[in-house]
Amino acid sequence: MTLDPTESESEITLTRTIDAPVEDIFAAWTDPAILEQWQADEVEVEPFTGGHYRYTIEGDEETPGEHVIKGEYLIFEENQRLSMSWIYTAPGDENETIFVLDITFRGVDDARTEIKLVERGASHADPESRIFSMEAWDSALAHLADLIE
Repeated sequence: MTLDPTESESEITLTRTIDAPVEDIFAAWTDPAILEQWQADEVEVEPFTGGHYRYTIEGDEETPGEHVIKGEYLIFEENQRLSMSWIYTAPGDENETIFVLDITFRGVDDARTEIKLVERGASHADPESRIFSMEAWDSALAHLADLIE
């Protein structure tokens, strides 16, 4: 994983290469059966530009309850790019945390894919929010790599 030193204070950028073809990596971001293996407990998707998605994650002892992430696919270019509104609602909290998530997929060769993930949102003006998100996405991408490779 690499971090982009030019990112603004309202965004994070991570880049990671995974040993799998671009088609497999893209499917891991858009196929509910695969998403449920690395991203959420329950997933609903409408995989096209303008389509909606919803991820439900059951909390643990530290953060109990149902965590919901939902949004819309703003751009859906198969095997190339996803841009999504990313709206997170914590259990028992009516406030939403809103981001835009841009993911690009680039085949390094037939067996490796570079993912560049950019998450933008006003809450990232807080350095702790940026650090939390970088760590969370690094962990998620590591989990994806373990699943796919």
